[in-house]
Amino acid sequence: MNQYKKVAFYTLGCKLNFSETSTIGRAFEDAGYGKVKFDDTPDIFVINTCSVTENADKKCRQLVKKAMKINPNAFVAVIGCFAQLKPTVISEIPGVDIVLGANEKFNIVEHVESLDKNEEALISNESIKNTKEFIPAFSLGDRTRSFLKIQDGCDYFCTFCTIPLARGKSRNASIDKTLLEAKKIALTEVKEVVLTGVNIGDFGQGGEENFFELTKRLDKISGIDRFRISSIEPNLLSDEIIEFCLTKSERFVPHFHIPLQSGSDKLLKAMRRKYERSVFADRVKAIKNFSPDACIGVDVIIGFPGETDEDFMETVDFIKDLDVSYLHVFTYSERANTGAIKLGDPVPMNIRKQRSKQLHVLSDKKKRAFYETNIGKSGIVLFENEDNGGMMHGFTENYVKVKVQFNPSLSNTFRKVTLDEIDRDGVMKCTILEN
Repeated sequence: MNQYKKVAFYTLGCKLNFSETSTIGRAFEDAGYGKVKFDDTPDIFVINTCSVTENADKKCRQLVKKAMKINPNAFVAVIGCFAQLKPTVISEIPGVDIVLGANEKFNIVEHVESLDKNEEALISNESIKNTKEFIPAFSLGDRTRSFLKIQDGCDYFCTFCTIPLARGKSRNASIDKTLLEAKKIALTEVKEVVLTGVNIGDFGQGGEENFFELTKRLDKISGIDRFRISSIEPNLLSDEIIEFCLTKSERFVPHFHIPLQSGSDKLLKAMRRKYERSVFADRVKAIKNFSPDACIGVDVIIGFPGETDEDFMETVDFIKDLDVSYLHVFTYSERANTGAIKLGDPVPMNIRKQRSKQLHVLSDKKKRAFYETNIGKSGIVLFENEDNGGMMHGFTENYVKVKVQFNPSLSNTFRKVTLDEIDRDGVMKCTILEN
């Protein structure tokens, strides 16, 4: 037992990483370690990395440097996608003691207990081709919601993406085993579960057990009030999934996040996406036909190699005409061993920044327009726990963020509200109705 040793975690990247960090954290606690904050002089630092953008790589370096300032004698472990892709690069960062790849990170407690701090970092990193096992994970710590990992890896190999190289092939547990993980969450105070993975719509990889069957089974679990789908590819978002979630489900909320990446069919082809923009428009239309108030988020990449002004404006005009609610804008960054860097014709960085700014403005307009359509309507809000300057926030089923005066009795509760007006921060003021 190591009850006198303290471990701290820092997670970069996506909801999937957060679910895995939380699961790894529970493994440390089960082994007798005390879980503390990053600046609380821990004996062990665990940094879970992302490698979607170049900034995530730089952030890893900054965090190791910060850890060494907090405790120069601490043991530093780096795990995650960047650790799988660039283990040697990470091992050369001063202060790093061990680098664990995709297969090895879930055995981190054993690795840490068998090692001392050394001059040279140890690399335990198997070829991603050998990463075939699915390790379940879910986050705990926030009473309000949990991220449940239902799938890992990806078979798509889009030309801008390193994830298949960092996480391997698409895989998942059986529906029955996935339900067992969800039922563990149901025994906690968590009210909302967000389904996460790399490509969750590929659950079952086309077999009899698929994402639609999973949603139907999850919907019957008692003890979880809401399920939210984190992100799903447009070509995998079937009519039956949309209809079930919006008209038949008791627990799935009217909120979809769908990656578009580009409104140019030319660029979608160069990205090696599995749909044309007409498919995306059709999915948005199908959602709105069933639920006009549904929230639809969109991922967009700007500055992809060869993106001309005309291509970019095609994306802008396409999104303007879509009935969507907000954008997540990603600026393309060159990643080693991806197909996109072989295309040539890079977009100058200053133009990438200009296009990013333009799409962020468009996102703000889309979000405000969506919120305005909700003014005067009622919704069920799940209130969060934090006191934000005397105010507290929560989200409706369709992902409208609201604020009220802080009241601890509201934390982690559902309340019916009327949506009154949008404040200057873009958050909805609301009135809580009597229960």
